[in-house]
Amino acid sequence: MKFVFDRTVAFMGLLVLALPMAVIAVLVKVSMPGGPVLYRQTRVGKDGKLFKIHKFRTMTNDEELSNIAYPNRARVTPFGAKLRRHKIDELPELWDVLIGKMSFVGPRPDVPGYADKLQGDDRVVLKMRPGITGPATLKYRDEEHLIEAYVKQAKADGDARSEDEIARWYNDEVIYPDKVRINVDYYHKYSFFNDIKIIFQTLT
Repeated sequence: MKFVFDRTVAFMGLLVLALPMAVIAVLVKVSMPGGPVLYRQTRVGKDGKLFKIHKFRTMTNDEELSNIAYPNRARVTPFGAKLRRHKIDELPELWDVLIGKMSFVGPRPDVPGYADKLQGDDRVVLKMRPGITGPATLKYRDEEHLIEAYVKQAKADGDARSEDEIARWYNDEVIYPDKVRINVDYYHKYSFFNDIKIIFQTLT
């Protein structure tokens, strides 16, 4: 049911959103000249297989390979910031769902290096197709602002590390382990109707 739902809704979504996405593509090209419209990055998918995720480009040049929602804001364009704020940059991921690399609901796909560290029961995360949204995504829907606030507080408290180092530590030691816990719980308590609930919570 999940398999059929994903592909049917992704196909319909691409048809309905084809014109808006075309307009966004033009605006990306105009506001961020000199680069591609779509940003492609290697992520870890089901069974640990690598695939290329698709998003609208939001930065002045290629983003570094990172799993941390703390971009160099000097490189995020004003239009790109709007796309990121409303998650519009993720619309091209409908294609990844259509071709079976992703699902609508599941754990967000990690960059190589994180999935390799999963051990024991945590590795059930790799049995799922990564999702556009999911319970961990809902909890951390304001992840960028959460990390930014933590970094600012740490610097105010006299932390001598760079902002990037603080952001990485907070992600690796606090946020990422919690996401893994949430995704493992999602796997063991999976329900198609719960998926529908998560999708509606994401849209509202």
